[in-house]
Amino acid sequence: MTVAEFRAALLAQPGLALRFRLPTGGLTPIHAHLTEVARVEKRFIDCGGTVRTALSARLQLWTADDTDHRVGCARAAQVLERGTALLGSTDLPLEVEHDFPLLTVFPVVGSIVEDGARVFLLGTLKTDCLAPEICTPKACQPGSGCC
Repeated sequence: MTVAEFRAALLAQPGLALRFRLPTGGLTPIHAHLTEVARVEKRFIDCGGTVRTALSARLQLWTADDTDHRVGCARAAQVLERGTALLGSTDLPLEVEHDFPLLTVFPVVGSIVEDGARVFLLGTLKTDCLAPEICTPKACQPGSGCC
């Protein structure tokens, strides 16, 4: 999901509560605070020597002791609006950073309306080799006898 899609979902029903469904199926606490909107730029070199850049927008969720605190869709849209100029684009893919129980980053993969809340669905990130032709040449595949 992009920032623009997230914003549109928030504004479609601004009176709804805001929740996030973790990949395990559970929901983030209703009193989670939306504390940060960030543009994340990762510049790196892969194992094959190619320089790459990855851009995303990231929301940080924080759960405080204040269990009466609520951030609904309207408030989340206001927080997002404050960060829009910093993001530079609303076409960036959106991620959520949350303690689960360790700090974890989840891509936002969709949303539904459920029990009076806009629930954003969080997916998982996977690592992968970006230069498999260098790291695992065809001549050295498992079972070939060369490894």
